[in-house]
Amino acid sequence: MFRSPTYGKMGIGQIPDRILAFYRNHKKYDAPVRIIIGTDSQNFDQTKMVSVVAVVCEGHGGIFFYEVTRQPLIRDVRTKLHIETNDSLRIAEALVMILEREKKYEEMFLSCPIIIHVDAGNSEKGKTRALIPELVGWIRACGYDVRTKPESFVASTIADRISK
Repeated sequence: MFRSPTYGKMGIGQIPDRILAFYRNHKKYDAPVRIIIGTDSQNFDQTKMVSVVAVVCEGHGGIFFYEVTRQPLIRDVRTKLHIETNDSLRIAEALVMILEREKKYEEMFLSCPIIIHVDAGNSEKGKTRALIPELVGWIRACGYDVRTKPESFVASTIADRISK
């Protein structure tokens, strides 16, 4: 079950109509609209995973939807990033299946790239730097564009805040 600060609770099947309405309302700005998916997690007594679908019109705001799941405690950073990335890809694939199925989404689907944001950065002292090539390769092999820190704001800011 996804939640939205704007629209409340909804299933993933309801999200494309909200994205379509946003897209139609923001076409007038002649600015890119992007669908961005990112996941972050925090360890408590379990690992709390938060996956976010954000729709952003550059310079004109956006909306987002998020899903919270819990896993047994994951201490290993590599495993955690793989699970986060897999969650983002799972959601992207589910959205693509819906968007490809219905004609009403065609223009939006062709106009709005889907980008995956990964909560991994290139900091020399960071624990995630070495994992970036394999994560980026995996996401690109699935057909999506990808961003890492500091450009991965959906994972490193939106999902991060909700996961805490």
